Amino acid sequence: MIRLTVERLPSGATAKPVWLWWSHPAADDREVDLARQAFLRRVDIEHTFRMLKQTLGWTRPKLRDPAAADRWTRLVLAAYTQLRLARGAVADLRRPWERPASAERLTPARVRRGFRHLRGKTGSPAAAPKPSRPGPGRPAGHRNNRPATRHDVHIVTSPNNSPSNKKKRISTPLIGACRNSGVPPVPAPCREPALFRMKRLSD
Repeated sequence: MIRLTVERLPSGATAKPVWLWWSHPAADDREVDLARQAFLRRVDIEHTFRMLKQTLGWTRPKLRDPAAADRWTRLVLAAYTQLRLARGAVADLRRPWERPASAERLTPARVRRGFRHLRGKTGSPAAAPKPSRPGPGRPAGHRNNRPATRHDVHIVTSPNNSPSNKKKRISTPLIGACRNSGVPPVPAPCREPALFRMKRLSD
């Protein structure tokens, strides 16, 4: 067991000790300090995954091919790396409740606010775009010869809705007598009481 004690918190509150469990009883001081640093870095890793998913859209596209998912992951990581490298080149557009921070301590979310101003100042090795018309596309009347792969959706049904449990509709002798006597059948929602129908048959 490793006991971590915080001497002072930025908010001034009383810090409670943190207990860590490690399955290495013969650890020395250097290894214990490494475990402490790894636990503190866990918060940064969780915030990084949160930004990749919510801000950069890591899990937003619905990709069908694993190779496409790998390419999209590389693009997201490249965008995150650009935000890290542009910390010293953008202005800090902080919120009114945020404290000023130096360039080396800017988070990727704060760098992203001023990244759009940096993109217009940097040059590009690509040439100016040329005007063109859209492609003809698939000719009319021709079917797509390379349809996308479709996967069956497994639907879990209740055992009460199985065909074997459904009740069969059985006609009563009274309704059969109405059909044989030439009396027009009455719709199901507007059927008359049984006593009134019996009286009509007797008349």
